[in-house]
Amino acid sequence: MIDFTPKESISSKELDHGLRMLLYDGACTQVMGVLAGGAFLVAFALHLGASPMMIGLIAALGPLTQILQIPAILLIDKLRRRRAVVVIASLASRIFWLPAALLPWIAPEPLQAPLLLLCLFLYYGLGTVSGLAWTSWMQDFIPSKILGQYMGRRMAIAVGVGAVVSLAAGLGVDFGKKWFDEVTLYAFYLGVGGLFGLAGVFFLARTPEPSMKVTSTDNFLQLLKEPFLDKNFRQLLIFLGSWSFAANMAAPFFTVYMLQRLHISMGWIVGFSVLSQLSNMAALRLWGRLADRFSNRSVLMESGPIFILSLLIWPFTSMPDTYFLTLPLLALIHILTGISTAGVMLGSGNIALKLAPKGRSTSYLAVNGMVSGLAATLSPLLGGLLATLLDGEALTMDLKWSSAAGATRLFLHAVDIRGLDFLFILAFVFGIYALHRLLSVQEEGTVEKGVALQAFHVEVRRAVQSISNVAGLRILTSFPFGKLVASPSKQPTIKVRITQSDSQAG
Repeated sequence: MIDFTPKESISSKELDHGLRMLLYDGACTQVMGVLAGGAFLVAFALHLGASPMMIGLIAALGPLTQILQIPAILLIDKLRRRRAVVVIASLASRIFWLPAALLPWIAPEPLQAPLLLLCLFLYYGLGTVSGLAWTSWMQDFIPSKILGQYMGRRMAIAVGVGAVVSLAAGLGVDFGKKWFDEVTLYAFYLGVGGLFGLAGVFFLARTPEPSMKVTSTDNFLQLLKEPFLDKNFRQLLIFLGSWSFAANMAAPFFTVYMLQRLHISMGWIVGFSVLSQLSNMAALRLWGRLADRFSNRSVLMESGPIFILSLLIWPFTSMPDTYFLTLPLLALIHILTGISTAGVMLGSGNIALKLAPKGRSTSYLAVNGMVSGLAATLSPLLGGLLATLLDGEALTMDLKWSSAAGATRLFLHAVDIRGLDFLFILAFVFGIYALHRLLSVQEEGTVEKGVALQAFHVEVRRAVQSISNVAGLRILTSFPFGKLVASPSKQPTIKVRITQSDSQAG
């Protein structure tokens, strides 16, 4: 029988044990996310008859349920047993993958897609309660001085496991469809993913919980207002909300684009997903070290532009159909997405943890989740609506070189934008605005733009040199990439301000 009573103090042995349990949970949760989410969930929904608008709704369900963080705040503050809330809510949440997997056989065909939405709503809703309690729990459990590096390591291990599972599952679809219907294979993946998610709950239950710090006020409305009255945190909310809007407008339709526009097989799609995950895994620990060395804001300033650049490349994967550059461009997109999302996920999660005051983090993190959730709810719905309205629309520009006799010497499609391409370009524009809002956020340790990227290149050089004896590769890694992003006449300065609270936390 597990005792869910929080501890007044956590010993170093208990801390090490808990950190190890969190690694196991991260791996299990990632396997659940791979098999029961992403490309496999989208493909499963399409087989159940989901429209582009419904795909957008599926993407919006998770953020939509963030509104449940309001009652979750009251629940957590009343019970003050975050681990119990996490375990019970996660168990109830993840169990819904099992009936979702059985829908092709237990539900009439017209009701399958709506019932899938219901299962996902219950999964995300209960998961929101669990997620808020988990985030508050982790802020008190993981020492702040190792937060960035540890979370980077946890995410890297999870992504590595997920990459292996993705590759095996993708190959399983290509080979398995010779004997089974694709919908059967996707349903099997959803069920197995749900079982791994339930296994992750076991490891969470064995992670110790420190006692919650006493909140300075009992007024619930004041708790919700406080993050908005905090000028710096308010700027962070604007950035995270606008970034969430930009990212979630396009991301849910990547798989749809490859399946329906480029007619790429699931094997290729999963292969690109694995490539993205490997890039993500390789970059996570590097971004984590840089976040601890500089700041999360510095990491976001460098990784964010890489992500929005990848959005702009999508329209060039078809001109208007697949061509010789389609696969190389898709590979480039997934590499850039993997590297950039590693920094964005790590930086955005940690900066909210860092800027939320100790003892009042639950309300701050809940408001952060609600603001980002509202943006991430509206954007895929708008994206699904635009995808429907713009289907069949096209903007083209051709280059033609004719001889004096009128014969065509050269003809190529310089610009061919249609359907979802418009959506990716619009998301790129919103991404630029979000990065502009990040400039208003203040965080101790932040350095000039380009300094963290220089350090990232140094870390990459060290990583490559430690595993390679190839002379040509060593020469490549010794190229002064920093000169591309910083003027040699200006020496970067690092400004660090130590406060009393920081010194005590360290």
